[in-house]
Amino acid sequence: MNHPIQEGYMPYLGYQTYYRIFGEPSSKPALLCLHGGPGSTHNYFEVLDRIADTGRQVISYDQIGCGNSYLDGHPELWTQETWINELIALREHLHLDQLHLLGQSWGAMQTIAYIIDCQPQGIKSVILSSGHASSSLWASEQHRLIKYMSAEDQEAIRHAEATGKWDDPDYLRANEHYYERYVISVDENSPECIRRPKRAGNEAYLYGWGPNEYQPLGDLADFEYTDRLHQITQPCLICSGTRDIALPWWLPRSTRTSPTAVGKSSKVHATPASSSKPTSTVRS
Repeated sequence: MNHPIQEGYMPYLGYQTYYRIFGEPSSKPALLCLHGGPGSTHNYFEVLDRIADTGRQVISYDQIGCGNSYLDGHPELWTQETWINELIALREHLHLDQLHLLGQSWGAMQTIAYIIDCQPQGIKSVILSSGHASSSLWASEQHRLIKYMSAEDQEAIRHAEATGKWDDPDYLRANEHYYERYVISVDENSPECIRRPKRAGNEAYLYGWGPNEYQPLGDLADFEYTDRLHQITQPCLICSGTRDIALPWWLPRSTRTSPTAVGKSSKVHATPASSSKPTSTVRS
């Protein structure tokens, strides 16, 4: 897997957006990867570098507000519009006329909104990984999962949601238990790019999504695209892990009860023993 890595920055809104291109240019449309969060980084997508062995470039980037594109002190920026326009600008900057699009978690939401609202040309196929089309359905599902936690943790979360005291020690402990149970699956055997320290965009997450995974209070609180998913006409793979906050049984429900409601040639796939980054479970 001896391929060149091109790194660079794109000017955006007076700041800079970092991007990473792995592999040589070819006639095959590149795979462009949109990370989760908002406020995560591109790091975990490096497990997909081996795709370059097939002659296809793998492109990822740190969305403004995190990683090598870190920025804070600008809560007005952390909106769906900011990140969609950044994606449009990056395609133009890198001359990505044709591409395959992979969105993970928030990146899947971004992909849905981009395709439906912007009707972009040149999208050959779509992968929606551990994402959703409805913030209200997502919140409902996360609260279903919370019911499997201890009574003490449930009460701590309920109290924080009722009072807005997100710094309460009991809530912080309960939220940590939620992440340990449903989100985090990193250990010493995980690939280096997943274990690597990252500069998360906490402000981008708070104002874009909310204080935690199950309480959307930010700009994306009204993200509702379920009834418009039929407008995605590209072939689409919908995937998640079996140990995931976007559980496989729930994905068809979140895409209008049938995967064929999205794309003319679509399917749902569950990666065994994988959490909310099934793209990080790489098989030989």
